[in-house]
Amino acid sequence: MADDMIGYENLMQDALRSVVRAALQEAANPRGLPGKHHFYITFRTHGQGVIIPDHLRARYPDEMTIVLEHQFWDLEVYSDRFRVILKFSGQPQPITIPLTAITRFFDPSVKFGLQFEQHHVADEARMASGDDTGHPAAQAQATAQDAGPPVADGNSVVSLDAFRKK
Repeated sequence: MADDMIGYENLMQDALRSVVRAALQEAANPRGLPGKHHFYITFRTHGQGVIIPDHLRARYPDEMTIVLEHQFWDLEVYSDRFRVILKFSGQPQPITIPLTAITRFFDPSVKFGLQFEQHHVADEARMASGDDTGHPAAQAQATAQDAGPPVADGNSVVSLDAFRKK
């Protein structure tokens, strides 16, 4: 197989993150989310640029899932991140999540989900230097899940091909 010098997997992952950004922009609209749409967003709590209260980082050392449904405030969506205020233990707290820190995005109202494989900073530095030996290809998988929030074991990930008309 030929070497992918263009980086199609990374391009695909970036394109899928733009879907998340567009959905968040809908939620940031003054009308809020249309219909019954709501989002489960799972992210790496120690991802570069993630800003969350220390007590949450201690409680969720690897990943955390937030829900954007009825009680969120001041959602701001940027090209590379979003900022929102959520209540934790009854206290409003601003959090900032870069799109690259997101591992899963799920809208259970329409059973739409995306799952992202994460890059490691060392791998990205090696790729930027032109050394792609040993670097696993990054994958972005468009997935749909049966019901409920995304689960960590990944056993309920379903390919979108199963839902396409033939």
